Amino acid sequence: MKKVFCIGELLIDFVGQGGHPSLTKTDKFLKKAGGAPANVAAAVSRLDGYSYFVGAVGSDPFGNFLTETLEEEGVGIDFLQRVSTFTTLAFVNLGADGERDFVFSRGADRELTYDSVLADKFSEQIIHFGAATSFLGGSLEHTYSTYLEEAIANGALISFDPNYRHDLHRFDPEDFIKKSLRFISKAHLIKLSEEEAKLLAKTDDLEEACRFFHKMTNATICITLGKQGTLLSFDSDQRATIPTIPVKAIDTTGSGDAFIGCLLATLSKAPSTCALKDKEWMTEAVSIANKAGAFTAQSYGAIAALPRAIDLM
Repeated sequence: MKKVFCIGELLIDFVGQGGHPSLTKTDKFLKKAGGAPANVAAAVSRLDGYSYFVGAVGSDPFGNFLTETLEEEGVGIDFLQRVSTFTTLAFVNLGADGERDFVFSRGADRELTYDSVLADKFSEQIIHFGAATSFLGGSLEHTYSTYLEEAIANGALISFDPNYRHDLHRFDPEDFIKKSLRFISKAHLIKLSEEEAKLLAKTDDLEEACRFFHKMTNATICITLGKQGTLLSFDSDQRATIPTIPVKAIDTTGSGDAFIGCLLATLSKAPSTCALKDKEWMTEAVSIANKAGAFTAQSYGAIAALPRAIDLM
């Protein structure tokens, strides 16, 4: 079984309660562990995979809570760094359909520094890059890019999810697009939301977006479509929409992370990375991953809502 290393941010999600239309009026919050790459690592572990989280949290009570949460989830924390900067926080507002908006108070996640011991462990493993806060400069961005090159050099399977957050990138979306396309060009598996696919390809036509991405990459692409399922694209001419199961969505925070975490857990047990280009195998794997995403949308929070193997049977 391959190990899955998830690189990026670990933070506190304060999830707004009371059904207010914006954070301006929200005065009650649930504290939940979150951060897209950390959610993915937890999803892999819950589905009997072998995962590590790579990122930084503060040496404060919130950092303690997050560290303990990952330990309880069975995620490897050998490469989790504790720093003096306060732990990153995200405030999440939920709409009536479970969709969400974010406001971030950035902190410790940006302090991640390069670790050569970790890079030596990438050989033939799976490296997942979740990019919500990783293209915002500083030590994290430099480390993130260095690990990409190390993963390529060591023959790792590279997974990429841009995790676009409007609050973080609203001042310079073109910079986010440019940096995301670099990772897309080097990845083997790409997971995008419908919004992200349209943003990065600069088109409202998803088939056109797939053709755009396939001009720069031979990766297998998964575009999640919410209740419509997932558009699975192998190359410019071969794609299909894989349906999901109907659920009543309460909180979609972490649903995309559950999807890609489930898919990576399945890939980590595959006999060969060629599974990514096996249409029958990938169709079944994406169908199961769709269930994982739907399951997660039925509860509040991200890590706390992730499925275990028995939930997907």
